[in-house]
Amino acid sequence: MPFKVLFIAHACDADKEKHRSSIKTGMYHLYTVVVKNQDEALEVSRDFADNMNIDCILLCPGFTHNDVAEISKITAGKVAVAVA
Repeated sequence: MPFKVLFIAHACDADKEKHRSSIKTGMYHLYTVVVKNQDEALEVSRDFADNMNIDCILLCPGFTHNDVAEISKITAGKVAVAVA
């Protein structure tokens, strides 16, 4: 079973549906999504946690401590949340 990671970054001109990618090996899946704001980060985090069985969410350094806490809470502690 592969280890699945979601990396989220912020950019004011991002389109969360367009600005995403994935890299998959047999043992590692890396998904990336660029979002406009924290509301989109929460939406994407919940979606991947609920539907993709990810193991970890890795956030760009632009996320605040409160942002990290909100993402951890929205995933109900089922997913590790870390800052790059």
